[in-house]
Amino acid sequence: MQVETAAMIEVPHRARPSGPKAERTRATVLDVAEHVFAEKGYAAARLEDVAARVGIRRASIVYYFRDKRELYDAVLGDIFGDLLDRYQAVLRAPAPLPQRIEAIVDVWVGYIAERPTVARLLLWEAADGSQERTAVAAGRGAAVIAALTSAIHEGQRQGLFHPIDPIHFIVTIVGATVFFVTATSRLVPEWPFNPLSPEQLAAHRAELLGISRRLLGTGITPPHRPANRAPNNRAVALHR
Repeated sequence: MQVETAAMIEVPHRARPSGPKAERTRATVLDVAEHVFAEKGYAAARLEDVAARVGIRRASIVYYFRDKRELYDAVLGDIFGDLLDRYQAVLRAPAPLPQRIEAIVDVWVGYIAERPTVARLLLWEAADGSQERTAVAAGRGAAVIAALTSAIHEGQRQGLFHPIDPIHFIVTIVGATVFFVTATSRLVPEWPFNPLSPEQLAAHRAELLGISRRLLGTGITPPHRPANRAPNNRAVALHR
């Protein structure tokens, strides 16, 4: 009589759930996982945390995502896929290229306003991402970077932009927003403003557009005169 061993037993493959209800559950898991990863970072986040917030068992998550790594990759894919769609819609528009790049900056700030978890996820990746995980994030973001790089190179070929390295431009814009949104309240706790408020995001958007114009050479931003600056007494005297 032949004795079955563990190696001889085939574990049946469980097909992933399908149908409208399954799609809704999968979307909910993705959304909740994005918030958990943004709050805790990849290393500290657990599938149990995600399951508890969704209201399902941990074992149920593996019907949709094999493990934490696959779930995290799906979160990044959703984030960068959505962002790429928005960028491509702008880049395909018939507007002059400098205006399209400025529209990209506007889309970027609006995207973070809608989805601030993205800023924290990018900060986690920059701070403690392993080489393996960073490669996954870079792979997911590659299409976004490629689209912007191509647009900037085209502007340079047309003589519209300064010969700046596109990666320098991208990292400067992205880094400014990520740090503004995630670090301001921690580094300056007495600052009485919410960086995600419409007013502060509008101010940040204006500052980024100024940076963009200076880096690309598409405009000259006039110097800002502080509101509390004392008047020039000599100039006042001349007008008397």
